[in-house]
Amino acid sequence: MHLEVKIRKMLNESLRQIQSQNSFSLDCHAISEVFQHAKPFGHNERRRNLNLGFGFIYYGVARALMPKHVVVIGSGYGFSVVCLGLALKDNQVGTLTFVDPSYSLMNDGPWKTVGGRGTWNDPSEVENHFRRFGIDQIVTHHKMRNDEFFSSYDEHGLPPIDLAFIDGSHTYKDVKYDFMEFLKRSRKNSYAFLHDSNIYFRELVRNSGVMKWIRVLKAKEKAFEIINFPYSSGVALVRVLDPKGFECI
Repeated sequence: MHLEVKIRKMLNESLRQIQSQNSFSLDCHAISEVFQHAKPFGHNERRRNLNLGFGFIYYGVARALMPKHVVVIGSGYGFSVVCLGLALKDNQVGTLTFVDPSYSLMNDGPWKTVGGRGTWNDPSEVENHFRRFGIDQIVTHHKMRNDEFFSSYDEHGLPPIDLAFIDGSHTYKDVKYDFMEFLKRSRKNSYAFLHDSNIYFRELVRNSGVMKWIRVLKAKEKAFEIINFPYSSGVALVRVLDPKGFECI
């Protein structure tokens, strides 16, 4: 009888270890926390029924691809960072580099930012923000502009980019710059999300150039594959077929 109890305890402990090693972070409580603290906007989300919208795509793509290095350019409250970071956490592999200078419309004006919230000024608050989701050891924030970040990429000792999320300045010039810099550090079958692929008014007034840049990429069929989700603000997923595709753009 004593041996039976001992074996049962060992089996229960093994089960607990298996469950902890094969976690799934997107339970109802976690999703509620994402809505409350990571505050998605423009991701086709529906708070009333805990539907993360594109957030499920971000999480699912990262779970399936198991990237070792993810780079996120820009985020108001960290929605994309959290969704991707939770996938890396559940994969138990990979790190995420988050780049945002923490501009805000009120402090820096409309010429520097549209949608910036000034969320990322205090390093300790940034760490606490991501600790809430258990990804503070996975996410590293760089409080700088995209050009400052990419010009010092090698100095930071960062590896190639397996998956990128581009959501910084949406002008055509900056979207092109961010994608090209990602491409220089990518490989065949690397992927990149381009957020706000469905904001027609901003495209018309030349406040955004995401749609225009996607049309450029679509013309290079041998270099890229693209799927666009034209709902809410929209998001496109680009697969790199030829990392040297930038040479012909």
